[in-house]
Amino acid sequence: MHTSATPRERLLDAAGELFYRDGVNIGVDALCKAAGVSKKSMYQLFRSKDELIAESLASRGPAYQTLLRPGVEDDRPARERILSVFERQDNVVASGNYLGCPYVSMAVELKNPEHPGSVVARHFKQQLTDFFHRELLKAGAEEPATLAVQLTMIFDGASARSVVRAQPLGGIGAATASALLDAAGVRAAELQLN
Repeated sequence: MHTSATPRERLLDAAGELFYRDGVNIGVDALCKAAGVSKKSMYQLFRSKDELIAESLASRGPAYQTLLRPGVEDDRPARERILSVFERQDNVVASGNYLGCPYVSMAVELKNPEHPGSVVARHFKQQLTDFFHRELLKAGAEEPATLAVQLTMIFDGASARSVVRAQPLGGIGAATASALLDAAGVRAAELQLN
């Protein structure tokens, strides 16, 4: 955290880290202490802890997505771009600091689909599904909407497995996604030429 960060930025950073690591039930006192901000300041900046939960997840979301998804400059075929998400997930899990998909973790912990944090989590999970859908459309896949949801489920299942098993994925997410893409006829470029 930069010392020049505003109290709002410090709260968002501290909340994002603590909620991911320790869960949303962490107390406001601990949050404020970690951020170096008074409770009074926190409640001047955020209407409620629930708003802080949602905004902290929203502030961390783009960086997590950039970590996982290939950028627009990546001009590989759609299949490779899709599989790269699972390869990147493997690398993030293998780094040793992975505690699961932050969006799924948040939604599961909150349990209330109407909670502002759950709404943010759904928004970011939908962005992953939308990415898969766009790539599947480029590849000419049949039933791209269904296939995109299935790929998201593989991603979420691999994420959950890595947490429950407390071990790296070892390529299982990528292998499962690859098998699904094969079954759907989304082949590697070299196989499509034959």
